[in-house]
Amino acid sequence: MLDQLTRTITPDLITQAQTYFEYREMVKQLVLENKTTGPNQSEAYLEYTRMAAQRMHRWDKTAKVSPEMEELILGVPPQIWLVITEAWCGDAAQTIPYMNKLAEVNPKIQLRLVLRDENPELMEQYLTNGARSIPKLIALSPGLKKEYFTWGPKPQFLLDRQRAYKLDPQGLSSKEFTEGTHLWYARDKNQSLEKELMNRIKEIFPL
Repeated sequence: MLDQLTRTITPDLITQAQTYFEYREMVKQLVLENKTTGPNQSEAYLEYTRMAAQRMHRWDKTAKVSPEMEELILGVPPQIWLVITEAWCGDAAQTIPYMNKLAEVNPKIQLRLVLRDENPELMEQYLTNGARSIPKLIALSPGLKKEYFTWGPKPQFLLDRQRAYKLDPQGLSSKEFTEGTHLWYARDKNQSLEKELMNRIKEIFPL
């Protein structure tokens, strides 16, 4: 993985990557222009982008970091959190705002975002079961020589739910399945994401 990192994750990539604020502003502007990121500019993807903007706005206001997680995050060494995403991605809209909350707790965490379809070589190295699933969080040392951990594209419960749906839809349409996913996010309130990130961080940086 170290050799792969030196080829695809470079200082230039991090420099050119967006901050969370820049990413949010880009998505807002895309919505105003009735556009989205990536090659698919269909009405469906434009609607996904509008919904993603609304969800990020809501989580920016309501997402909370638990006291335990705040204490843990404050103790981690400097690192870069690189996230592969797209403006239309529903899972990204549900999870990246919470990642930003964590980065706001500790200024040693540098959160940066890049677009999947503009970085195909990078995405190819972080596939999920062979799929270009996003978002994908990659935690790196400041010198880009070490990969601390990865997370994504969604909490384990949803990965299991998606796998079960593919085996047996049980009469649910794709639309109904997606609506159920976002209802789960709303009820979970980032608790599963927090727990999974907490476990990753504790494995790498034991107290």
